[in-house]
Amino acid sequence: MTDMNDLRVRIFADGADLNDIKRLAENPLIAGFTTNPTLMRSAGVTDYVAFAREVLKVVGDRPVSFEVFSDEWEEMEAQAREISTWGTNINVKIPVTNTRGEFSGDIIGRLSANGVPVNVTAMMTTDQVRAVLEHLKPDAKGFLSLFAGRIADTGRDPVPIIREAVALVRPFPGIGIIWASPRELLNVFQAEEAGCHVITVAADILRKLPLVGKDLAAYSLETVAMFRNDATKAGYDIPTGSLAKRES
Repeated sequence: MTDMNDLRVRIFADGADLNDIKRLAENPLIAGFTTNPTLMRSAGVTDYVAFAREVLKVVGDRPVSFEVFSDEWEEMEAQAREISTWGTNINVKIPVTNTRGEFSGDIIGRLSANGVPVNVTAMMTTDQVRAVLEHLKPDAKGFLSLFAGRIADTGRDPVPIIREAVALVRPFPGIGIIWASPRELLNVFQAEEAGCHVITVAADILRKLPLVGKDLAAYSLETVAMFRNDATKAGYDIPTGSLAKRES
């Protein structure tokens, strides 16, 4: 198993809880940050701009992604341009389609050509990767986020898809592939083996980092002790006297 400090894949913390973001900003393993409107709503964020500016104060010069949420191209582009002015370390998240299923290639291409680093999000297929790359110049900068966790939720192995995506972006040195929506810490090492550039990881998964490389026998013993202690604290009881009588 690769040591966490030797990983080539960069870990971006994904979330919208400011306390988590502040705590993770102190961790040298965290190379960047991402969020989205769903995470923000879940965290109780009510003022998008105020939240974003607070995050920018916390994360320093590390890359951070904020997402547009309009479903109309003109307004989406205006939102993207506004977001890009908030900091030089921002990648603007653009969904690969709008809710009508219309491809975002034109707006992605315009923004990128005008110097706005994009993070094309909600992608799940290499066909989508190819389509996006057709709208980017070789010197484009940003990320393509493939939702590997959601791919896996459908019963498909995301690793071959990630590997192919990494190969497709090689002619674009400024574009990185993100393994998005991981489900477990193992995904970090899968992303590493696939040659992925970045993996976004939620705070609850990052809390498991101390377990990496843990002795499995010791972990087994701790698990047995946990079951025993919880049963004892709950006061559980299984009367066994009747069994003894039946056996006699």
